[in-house]
Amino acid sequence: MSVMKDVIVIGAGIIGASIAWHLTKAGARVTVISESGAGGVATPNSFAWINASWGNSEVYFRLRIRAMTEWKRLAKDVPGLPLAWCGGLCFDLPPDRLEAYAAEHSSWGYGIERVDRERAAQIEPNLVDPPDFAVYVAEEGVAEPAATAKALLADAVRLGARVIVGAVDRLTLSDGKVTGGVVSGETIGADEVVVAAGTGAPAIAATAGIKLPLDTPPGLIVHSRPYRKLLNGLVLAERLHMRQTAEGRIIAGSDFAGGDPGESPEATARELFVVAKAALHGADGLELDFHTVGYRPTPADGFPIIGRTEGVGGLYIAVLHSGITLAPAVGLFATREILDGERDGLLKPYALSRFAQ
Repeated sequence: MSVMKDVIVIGAGIIGASIAWHLTKAGARVTVISESGAGGVATPNSFAWINASWGNSEVYFRLRIRAMTEWKRLAKDVPGLPLAWCGGLCFDLPPDRLEAYAAEHSSWGYGIERVDRERAAQIEPNLVDPPDFAVYVAEEGVAEPAATAKALLADAVRLGARVIVGAVDRLTLSDGKVTGGVVSGETIGADEVVVAAGTGAPAIAATAGIKLPLDTPPGLIVHSRPYRKLLNGLVLAERLHMRQTAEGRIIAGSDFAGGDPGESPEATARELFVVAKAALHGADGLELDFHTVGYRPTPADGFPIIGRTEGVGGLYIAVLHSGITLAPAVGLFATREILDGERDGLLKPYALSRFAQ
């Protein structure tokens, strides 16, 4: 980087926090702007699974597996991040589809172990009904979402970044280039602006004439009160995905992204919690504490939007659903592209321009 840049990062969830940390670490002068403050909106409602599983093309798999490696690098650079490489036990597909998934991902180098009922019970002894056939990936993990985002932002501030809590009214432009933003009525200038505001990104980008094709499906997840250890890692059963947090909470959804909250989210949450409790030995004293309904920022084709925009200079977009898995790689790659003009080959399929074709 030949010239130090002033960069605004809009969004303080896991993606915004990672980009802000990497930019600051690389020497940029960074201002993080977030209406919600550290942790963002979607991030606290995440199941927080770090993985390269499920329905991937090989191209997308390569990005996700790289991101898993980057989590380990980031954990060394920011000691104390709440990460756990706890492993994931999956039996959320019929046996033939599960075997096809295992064969494909194994051929790509994913560390999948095929397990029978006895081995599944060894991995998760408290399952009431262990599966006859499952797959297990020991290298999968979790990052406690809000705490991780807050830790990255705190370290970015230590390195020199500043954080402003406020609403972005609009982006400012001059001669076809974004030059900053108006935040709660105050204009803040910058050489580059990164929009990493999740579900809020389309409205912000639209003020610069950029359309982001984004869906925001809801996902309900239940959280128990802290309880003694019942789960060793992630359990991905049919219509019940669950794990236990570092403080002992069982969190569960009918899907890892959260399930449909229905017309009565409270009733849906109670029903789901009954199912989760019945699935575990020793859960008699487990109590429901609260549920969340998160709105997942999901580009129209399901894949990330990461990169500069065509026709408008000084603007970088980073909007995606798999934020927890991809955060450290997105932070690293975005920083290199913003400061040095180097776009990593793993990002090639994920430019916004693909939607114009």
